[in-house]
Amino acid sequence: MVSASSQPPGAASASVPSPCISVCRIDPATGWCEGCYRTIDEIAHWALLDDGAKPGVWSELNRR
Repeated sequence: MVSASSQPPGAASASVPSPCISVCRIDPATGWCEGCYRTIDEIAHWALLDDGAKPGVWSELNRR
């Protein structure tokens, strides 16, 4: 689970930060990065997402 302190700032923020913490290893059992809990597709598409879509990824991470 991603800690509460690493969640993105509120809606007033101009940019949603990446969940990456530079621990980049995909767990073969889950398909999630061991550092940020994103899937390889979420990692690959992060830079293409607008700030409206990125909080949805953060919500998924909090459920993992």
